Amino acid sequence: MSSLTDLFPHPIVQAPMAGGVSVPPLAAAVCEAGGLGFLAAGYKTADGMYQEIKQLRSLTNRSFGVNVFMPQPQYAESGAVDVYAHQLAGEATWYETELGDPDSGRDDGYEAKLAVLRDDPVPVVSFHFGVPSRDVVDSLHRVGTFVMVTATTADEAVAVQHSGADAVIAQGVEAGGHQGTHRDVPENDGSGIGLLALLAQVREAVSIPVVAAGGLMRGSQIAAALAAGASAAQLGTAFLATEESGAHAVHKDALTNPLFVRTELTRAFSGRPARGLVNRFLREHGPYAPAAYPEIHHLTAPLRKAAAKAGDAQGMALWAGQGHRLARALPAGRLVELLVGEVRAARTALSAGSHGGEVR
Repeated sequence: MSSLTDLFPHPIVQAPMAGGVSVPPLAAAVCEAGGLGFLAAGYKTADGMYQEIKQLRSLTNRSFGVNVFMPQPQYAESGAVDVYAHQLAGEATWYETELGDPDSGRDDGYEAKLAVLRDDPVPVVSFHFGVPSRDVVDSLHRVGTFVMVTATTADEAVAVQHSGADAVIAQGVEAGGHQGTHRDVPENDGSGIGLLALLAQVREAVSIPVVAAGGLMRGSQIAAALAAGASAAQLGTAFLATEESGAHAVHKDALTNPLFVRTELTRAFSGRPARGLVNRFLREHGPYAPAAYPEIHHLTAPLRKAAAKAGDAQGMALWAGQGHRLARALPAGRLVELLVGEVRAARTALSAGSHGGEVR
């Protein structure tokens, strides 16, 4: 089994962004530049995931990863979903579409995807929204796969280590998209931990390697995370803006559009806390959205699709981390090169500063 740093030359991981963003050309470009590119299996069928893996393999011979969503337990009462659906009726009328079926499935094809990943192994698999069983982790280890799991607290990181996983992804509250909390507890909304504080807590709680994630957009921030004990840094929003990203052009443009001045964690689009640019839909529906994932995700899917088709940023889920204004619309490989250069410059400056008082 390879160690984390043996898998890719540079300590840069492209976050797996579900919903069509982390497409094979993006992951391949990151891999070819020396980072770890990722595919997002979330919201895809097992065969859809397999086809993307085949495409990626045709584009690069380097190590890459595939991210899998954990099945979700039943949290919300159906009544809360029905009430929210009634509230969204006006949106359906406005976009001339029907609301989605909230009961479209809870497990995201989990077992079928695991079967594919065991039968045709990939170098890295990561898990989001919970911890896989030790049996699952062991089965991936047997086929030579390196396993990572997201955690948002030190306690969650301990659970990741106990599962036998090889590394933990410490996700700070600054991160764009869905928070990878292991349990969706509404009472904990607003209590997320910032990345640097989380890194310190996780490093003291576990002995496995830690990948830092959350709001990272520049090499100087990556250098800070590495100095704080991370083995690598995972960036999502930074790669969302790249040329190879599958994100909608309206989404890419919104990252640096002065109209969108801040991000917020919201349940409006999916029923689970996720960070996105504050737009009309988020403002109007966020305060009332129930804790019901993936029911709300399925319910709002046609609305989001219709808004994207209309080019209406005010009705789309504009997932973005807190550093979104620093997004750079570059080829992904060029972005990796820039980040690597910035990391080196930051480390050199830090080293020079630490020796500033010495006589040479």
